Amino acid sequence: MTEALALALRYAFRRLKLHRLEANIQPENTHSIKLVKRLEFLREGYSRRYLRIRGEWRDHERWAVLAEDWVSGAPSVAVT
Repeated sequence: MTEALALALRYAFRRLKLHRLEANIQPENTHSIKLVKRLEFLREGYSRRYLRIRGEWRDHERWAVLAEDWVSGAPSVAVT
């Protein structure tokens, strides 16, 4: 997943010229949180009752990475 997300970031920032990408992740999803941390996302906030999943409102952490931050410190993932 690290390599796949790194490729998606490269495409989004270099090819599509997007300014930022966000990931909203349920706090108990530690694997996804570790993944976005590896790719230099920063935690920007906490959204209470953000999304209804299987009939229940779920809280989410909001993570984001900006193009200029990602380019300046490109991830330590080998992507060719």
